[in-house]
Amino acid sequence: MLPKPPPRVGQVGFLYLPPYRIQGVSVAGEQTVVQLPELDVTFDIGLCPRIALSSPYVAISHGHMDHVAGLPYYFSQRMFQRMGVGKCICHPELADAINKMMQSWVELEKQNTKFEVIPLEPGAEFEIKRNIRIRAIEMSHTVTALGYAIIEYRSKLKEEFFGLPQEKLRELKQKGVEITRILEIPLIAYTGDTEFGPFLFRDEFAEAKIIISECTFFESDHYSRAKIGKHLHVGDIAKLLSVWKAEAIVLVHASRRTNLGLSREMLSKLVGEEQSSRVHFLMDHRANRLRYEKQLAEIEALSSKS
Repeated sequence: MLPKPPPRVGQVGFLYLPPYRIQGVSVAGEQTVVQLPELDVTFDIGLCPRIALSSPYVAISHGHMDHVAGLPYYFSQRMFQRMGVGKCICHPELADAINKMMQSWVELEKQNTKFEVIPLEPGAEFEIKRNIRIRAIEMSHTVTALGYAIIEYRSKLKEEFFGLPQEKLRELKQKGVEITRILEIPLIAYTGDTEFGPFLFRDEFAEAKIIISECTFFESDHYSRAKIGKHLHVGDIAKLLSVWKAEAIVLVHASRRTNLGLSREMLSKLVGEEQSSRVHFLMDHRANRLRYEKQLAEIEALSSKS
């Protein structure tokens, strides 16, 4: 009798949430890596699938192995493939440890891999693309942890100047009159690993267009386990859905034992079909494939009409 092949592991999850792709692998305790190609950033890097290499920035939520172990490989492969120096955004408390980790690789490999560590205090920001910044948000986990918000800054004409001709606007500007105001538009929010708390009700989360949230526990009798490990339970997600206005919420960090079909049914019972329809599981390959095929069919139908 032939032995069974090993289970297929590490398959990259994929969602197209226009105009962004959300792709990666996230299994609690094993690895989490979530990439946003259009925004040049990857959140966490427990292992380093090939897709992550194209991101100039990796934003680390916390120092647990399943969220950070792929970092040296990411730095090394970026240099090996001449993709430029990899940059790691992290809490200042992690910066020294990451530098020491990379120094140990110098001793092991006998080569000096270039890399950059960008410490980011909670509340601080760093520009990752023109007019787009990543903001660190303090979370609550079993170790020091950050969530992140990617925010676009747009300049908009103040209402009192609507309708004025361009010549008049130029004149006012030359006189030093501030004719515009800056809008903050939260594009993406990422919780990282965290327990439930008031930080999840901040504007960065409430107003974000897309939220990527961990949800580790789903069973009704696992609330206590969620609290001990300082993780989110599906019951917490149900509470947050009434506050989060996001068009899409992507759940990550479910464990290998989690039945995603049953988990979706449980969420639907808690919040109803309309609310739960906003929620997607990154690792639900079948549902996400069917959704993408539907998107393709809709585009083809529109193209045939034009």
